[in-house]
Amino acid sequence: MASHIVGYPRMGPKRELKFALESFWDKKSSADDLKKVAADLRSSIWKQMSAVGIKYIPSNTFSYYDHMLDTTSMLGAVPPRYGWNGGEIGFDTYFSMARGNASVPAMEMTKWFDTNYHFIVPELGPDVKFSYASHKAVDEFKEAKALGVNTVPVLIGPVSYLLLSKPAKGVEKTFSLLSLLPKILPVYKEVISELKAAGASWIQFDEPTLVLDLDSHQLESFTSAYADLESTLSGLNVLIETYFADLTPEAYKILTGLKGVTAYGLDLVRGTQSTELVKKDFPKGKFLFAGVVDGRNIWANDLASSLSTLQALEAVTNICEFIFQCTDNLVVSTSCSLLHTAVDLVNETKLDDEIKSWLAFAAQKVVEVNALAKALAGQKDEAFFSSNAAAQASRKSSPRVTNEAVQKAAAALKGSDHRRATNVSARLDAQQKKLNLPILPTTTIGSFPQTVELRRVRREYKANKVSEDNYVKAMKDEIKKVVDLQEELDIDVLVHGEPERNDMVEYFGEQLSGFAFTVNGWVQSYGSRCVKPPIIYGDVSRPKPMTVFWSSAAQSMTKRPMKGMLTGPVTILNWSFVRNDQPRFETCYQIALAIKDEVEDLEKASINVIQIDEAALREGLPLRKSEHAFYLKWAVHSFRITNCGVKDTTQIHTHMCYSNFNDIIHSIIDMDADVITIENSRSDEKLLSVFREGVKYGAGIGPGVYDIHSPRIPSTEEIADRINKMLAVLESNILWVNPDCGLKTRKYEEVKPALNNMVAAAKQLRTKLASAK
Repeated sequence: MASHIVGYPRMGPKRELKFALESFWDKKSSADDLKKVAADLRSSIWKQMSAVGIKYIPSNTFSYYDHMLDTTSMLGAVPPRYGWNGGEIGFDTYFSMARGNASVPAMEMTKWFDTNYHFIVPELGPDVKFSYASHKAVDEFKEAKALGVNTVPVLIGPVSYLLLSKPAKGVEKTFSLLSLLPKILPVYKEVISELKAAGASWIQFDEPTLVLDLDSHQLESFTSAYADLESTLSGLNVLIETYFADLTPEAYKILTGLKGVTAYGLDLVRGTQSTELVKKDFPKGKFLFAGVVDGRNIWANDLASSLSTLQALEAVTNICEFIFQCTDNLVVSTSCSLLHTAVDLVNETKLDDEIKSWLAFAAQKVVEVNALAKALAGQKDEAFFSSNAAAQASRKSSPRVTNEAVQKAAAALKGSDHRRATNVSARLDAQQKKLNLPILPTTTIGSFPQTVELRRVRREYKANKVSEDNYVKAMKDEIKKVVDLQEELDIDVLVHGEPERNDMVEYFGEQLSGFAFTVNGWVQSYGSRCVKPPIIYGDVSRPKPMTVFWSSAAQSMTKRPMKGMLTGPVTILNWSFVRNDQPRFETCYQIALAIKDEVEDLEKASINVIQIDEAALREGLPLRKSEHAFYLKWAVHSFRITNCGVKDTTQIHTHMCYSNFNDIIHSIIDMDADVITIENSRSDEKLLSVFREGVKYGAGIGPGVYDIHSPRIPSTEEIADRINKMLAVLESNILWVNPDCGLKTRKYEEVKPALNNMVAAAKQLRTKLASAK
């Protein structure tokens, strides 16, 4: 039996690509230096998979930013504002699209399905002139071949590319993106022809949108697209890869009926019903790439269970003309790209041995895939399977997983919706009397730039090279610097800058029971941004206060309101590797109770404004509409649990970013926060359209006025123009002025002028509003 990997992490086991990218962006190294690091990483990945015994090894899954942007480059679909004049797209144009530059903003960035990975959204319209402008897919196939590794080149499929795009500015929102299929398919044909000429025998098209709720026209687009490509694909084995959810029966029928297609990749971890579709009707002579090894979590595969699933599928997919003459049409695969998991467990020297035995990172998952393929072929590694079974049993029986008091407290939550006693309008009046804020109050989202020196102190403190007293002094000095800067800029509601936090989720997880942490368990979020998700292995509780000391210290430095900064339960859940032995909502309720304790301790410490970030609430929304209501019910309820007991005068903020919020706006209202700050500027102010369409929002709201993921500094006039657009659909007495997101990834030389312009714009409009009365 053969084995296959959908895709692999790009950053490297110790974030080598991240550091190379940032060095290049800071002009400390050359393009050749960056390319050398990238080539070394690709070579290592291909050789590793080959050595393990993987048959179908992917290429073109590496990216300098993201694979959708790579496809935009391949198609030459560069928005005119970047001044590209044709030819092979280079780093200047590529990174300007991703990050913006001094004169033009970046393209919109949003979440990749229901993951914490982000992609750059293509901007398309009827006048786009598509052309073959990046030969990356072919170049990387040839690169692997020169190393002696025959790979399966991977492309984002043409239909998914269009369905994940948006109409460009100035193009009617009703424009049919799928009408561009005839214009992009010629470029795909050029790429396919070059890959064939280079010696490719397989090609993989990722068409993940097949798992979404698609109408008949959208589904038929897959049929027409691959019918058009059929003659060009002749001579190649073609794999259509899907992931993240089940296929509907209609989508499965379309998929298995595509012309010129040899194989179908299905996620059998999150798509458990797809197994039944295969058993019921699988086309003869075709290959099934069975995604039984989870590409989105870090738990070791239950090999015995997976082998049982594969054996049941083997009977359906294999063709036997005569006894002992069977065609092996079942390929063992990952459920999706391993991009969404950490790289290699070998690098984790500080993890508890018992917990470590329960885990598998990308490198270990590659081994699991191959072990299952060999077992299916009658070459079962009994020792490996026995060790795996022992680890599975250890995890189920370990006393460290269960805390009866926590489970009892979570169970007691049933029967109440945990709403605050007073409505938001009355609360805002009470809060205004206490806080005395101006109209259009200014604030930031939480974090301030994390300097090299700050990171050094934090790192050395963790390594016991800096005493606790010196660490606390360094953090307080940094907080004082941030507080003084905000007062100098005349910001109304301050933050302490979060100098003690490397990551908003990791920081809280380190102080909650039931969490484990890695040293090098990094996962790419976007570009060079990596996160290190904590591992939730057991029941969650809060042993002691987590943020009260720092928030109180910051408040003592100013007379202005200082926000207490917390991460909400849904975001902690969605940005962690979550235990898979109980429903996610049960774990979320446990986290909510822990955050509730922290909120109430902050209030007792006279912190009158508390922000509970739920940046990832939308991200966790299931891909199927039929599952939305249940998720939103428990997710919103979890947030309300955290703050249901505070006084009317305590102002509860929340923050959300980089997702499409319009379709869940009523659930956002149901969260019952006093103020929500929400990403807006980078997504072309899509958020405002929901208010233009008549949705009434009575709580405070701060749609972001500038994009913090770009080094570009917006002018006062530009920010004022954004605020005016907001005032056209929102009442001035509920509008806040703030950036899109936290400032951690920016430099102070970018942050200071941008915030100065933001405050100036707010003051300008306050004067205008006052004179209009």
